[in-house]
Amino acid sequence: MPVASQIAHAAGGFRFNANLLDKSLEGISSDEWCTCPGEGSNPLTWVAGHIVWARSRALSFLGITWSRPWLPLFTRGAKAGDTAEYPSPDEVVLAWQEVKTALDAALEDASPETLSAPCPPGPPSFDGTVGGLLSFFALHESYHVGQAAYLRRWLGHGQIAG
Repeated sequence: MPVASQIAHAAGGFRFNANLLDKSLEGISSDEWCTCPGEGSNPLTWVAGHIVWARSRALSFLGITWSRPWLPLFTRGAKAGDTAEYPSPDEVVLAWQEVKTALDAALEDASPETLSAPCPPGPPSFDGTVGGLLSFFALHESYHVGQAAYLRRWLGHGQIAG
């Protein structure tokens, strides 16, 4: 089933971001996942975990529950903490693959009525609807995928595009 026209651009953004994040995570060692470029900055584990958390939130607005016990470590506004508390890189990648697939399917199945529903108070929405919220989530994700690409280069790995 094709994606509803209300979120076609957002769905395209999510697919594009998924490809870039997959490339950003390739070949990163376990130690590199927790390396920060400076004090107060986030390691790749936090960035990838936050993207997984955000996709789980997007799913929740489509009526789908998807979670992992460690997601609270990566919520909006959460600061990078003790990396010993973080899931392993393999756990993050597995969760990323699962939530990526789940959101792709949910976006294809989303009804125009669901997408036109008013967005609940709190999260940003471009037009006050769930569809506008999903568009915001796609933009938000682009920001963090850029961070992951930067961290990859900073760690000495090749670029992901161009």
